[in-house]
Amino acid sequence: MGDLIRAERVRRRSRWRRLEPGRQALLVLAHLRNGDTRARLAVGFGISCSTAWRYVREAVDLLAALADDLHAAG
Repeated sequence: MGDLIRAERVRRRSRWRRLEPGRQALLVLAHLRNGDTRARLAVGFGISCSTAWRYVREAVDLLAALADDLHAAG
């Protein structure tokens, strides 16, 4: 997932982010696997709640784009 995030940052020409792509991937996995809240993620990774939520949304959107279309699967 880190490589996927890194590639998206390059595509967007994102200059600076608080967390490296691997740490962002870890944050997202903590949320998806454990259901950690934004506040808990923010404290654990040393970022704001809004940044934690933005990082989760960005990665989930990237994963959703990779998923097969439900109509094609049926």
